[in-house]
Amino acid sequence: MRRQQIKLLWKKWSENYSFKTLAGSTVSLCITTLFALYHGFLGLTLSSIWHGSICVFYLLLVTIRGIILLTEHKIKSKSEKEKQYRRQKIFYATSALLFLLNLALILPISLMVVLKKPVTMGLIPAIAMAAYTTYKITMAIIHMKKRQAHHVLVCELRTINLIDALVSILTLQNTLIMINAGKGEVNNMLTLSAISSAAIYLLILGITVQLFLNGKTTRANGRSE
Repeated sequence: MRRQQIKLLWKKWSENYSFKTLAGSTVSLCITTLFALYHGFLGLTLSSIWHGSICVFYLLLVTIRGIILLTEHKIKSKSEKEKQYRRQKIFYATSALLFLLNLALILPISLMVVLKKPVTMGLIPAIAMAAYTTYKITMAIIHMKKRQAHHVLVCELRTINLIDALVSILTLQNTLIMINAGKGEVNNMLTLSAISSAAIYLLILGITVQLFLNGKTTRANGRSE
């Protein structure tokens, strides 16, 4: 019986993109909650502004994902028309939080630009972090290409995953600079960090704006799935 349930679950995972997105986002919600608690703890115990500011970013991620997942759970038995209405309403609310998330990123990114992020790990953990970040950004980009055929909250969850991955790239960049840069290279690294951080932040902002515009277009066209 259990084996049959696993097969049915795997089939649903393979064939239903919306279910795959929601299930994956539930896992991400749990992981992000742990990240928020971890950085919040370090922010308090070490009086670290960076850890405290990135904690706010992760808390906003948790809030947005949580609202979307809770909404999808509540409306699963509703009619398609009601689902579309509720999704669009929640989309506007979570979009406002997403713009707030963009603002919350300014402080931690600024601290990373001037190399004020505390780094305690060695080279081997940093390499493992690089491998995970590469996987994270690759999967986020792949799923961004698939998202347009699905409803607005699935698109938002996939966009959030990409933003999360882009922030991971910035964190990785800062970690590698702090570990490998010699004293004479710090000024050059500051310039590189400033340029790349500005470019990625503008990309995050652009992705957020594009998501909002696409969501408004979806409403105008009346598309639900």
